Amino acid sequence: IIMKIKNIISLISFLCLFVSCTDDDSFSLSKSDILTFSTDTISMDTIFSTVPTSTRTFWVYNKAGDGIRCTKVRLARGNQTGFRINVDGEYLSPTSGYQISDVEIRKNDSIRVFVELTSPENGKQEPQLLEDELVFLLESGVEQKVALNAYTWDANLLKNVYVQNDTTIGTDSKPTVIYGGLTVDSCATLNIAAGTTLYFHGDAGINIYGRMISEGTADRNIVLRGDRLDNMFDYLPYDNVSGQWQGIRFYGSSYENKICYTDIHSTFNGIVCDSSDVSKVKLQLLNSTVHNCQGYGVKSENCSIEIRNSQITNTLNDCVAIFGGSAIIQQCTLAQFYPFDSNRGAALYYSNFQGERYMPLLKMDCLNSIVTGYANDVITGAKMDDETKVFNYRFVNSLLRTPEVTDDENIINVTFENVEDTSAVSGEENFVLVDIDKQRYDFHLNEKSPAINTAAIEYSLPEDRDGRQRDELPDVGCYEYFNDPTNNENE
Repeated sequence: IIMKIKNIISLISFLCLFVSCTDDDSFSLSKSDILTFSTDTISMDTIFSTVPTSTRTFWVYNKAGDGIRCTKVRLARGNQTGFRINVDGEYLSPTSGYQISDVEIRKNDSIRVFVELTSPENGKQEPQLLEDELVFLLESGVEQKVALNAYTWDANLLKNVYVQNDTTIGTDSKPTVIYGGLTVDSCATLNIAAGTTLYFHGDAGINIYGRMISEGTADRNIVLRGDRLDNMFDYLPYDNVSGQWQGIRFYGSSYENKICYTDIHSTFNGIVCDSSDVSKVKLQLLNSTVHNCQGYGVKSENCSIEIRNSQITNTLNDCVAIFGGSAIIQQCTLAQFYPFDSNRGAALYYSNFQGERYMPLLKMDCLNSIVTGYANDVITGAKMDDETKVFNYRFVNSLLRTPEVTDDENIINVTFENVEDTSAVSGEENFVLVDIDKQRYDFHLNEKSPAINTAAIEYSLPEDRDGRQRDELPDVGCYEYFNDPTNNENE
């Protein structure tokens, strides 16, 4: 009897398993049973022609009561657009005619689709819309589609550029994308034309052994940025993410460099100046912006540099770091609101040593400038423990976020932010916009900022960062405040 019972149980289990397998293996021919997609459109935003994109993905779900079989999954335009598709591990290859057959999706199951694009050149100066469709032909005869699109932009692609003679870059009508870096020989000068935007791949930066002149104008700024034109998230373009390219380095043999009306952003290090003869000016940084760096904003090692009317903001390390030498920081905005790491550096760091190496700090003058950020103290002065070592600094008519100092003759007519005031959480109240969640910033002055009308006239520059005339009561920082709100918007 026990054996009979066991046999009956085994037979029932087998029949259940058979029925289950039969149900799972059934595929619907009903036109009402269709696929569900996690998105109806894959958009690549704007990309450069002939440059491979990152991979996008979407899911295909079967929420019907039976399995669904796709007799074909194909690219509507075949080889015309440059889209590359992988469906559940199977590549839509040229040899297969950019299609695959008999793709099965069982009930309550899903598959994943991967999309990449390397678009052909379009022969136009402006970005052009490129469109295709991924077509799912169901066994029932129903046809479902996912749209694929991108704006593609023809560009000059330069790799491992070495400038041996005086050269001007940026006069071409196409954008210029640089891979592997741009190096300027010690006997050459690189000129970047006003209005130019240079796009740098992640491995690329500018290495100057000779000289660089990046001289934009108030209405035709030069922009140095990364080459990613797409978004990391819907709200966050890669252009707003730090570390997209390597930045600018001036080597020991480089002098008389000038960066004017230039926007440098989303780099690793913004600008690094190697140790040099301090009797010669290494760099003038004028009416420019260095923003959102994964390393330093401006780092100077035993050099002579001048920073005037410039915005240097949001860096993982210090916004400005002066290791010895001579530095003038005049009517600048240094603001440390780096969003990606709470262990951010100072807004301003100055020292007469680096490691164990003594570097005489001949001069560090901070004049008519804003130095602020999230922390209660965003300024660090580090001095060697030896009174005979040169350590010269001055803060004059500046707005500083640091505990108040009353007994230092080198701090003259300074306004200290009240770091004890809990209603003023940080220095962000000085500015039009500091939105750490969406990575949006506007460092023009808020109407309530104490920087307004408090600059010393003898240290004031005639124009601000945007090239606008300062008034008879000039403001501290690189931007002049105007009652007309349209004059306080970023370009």
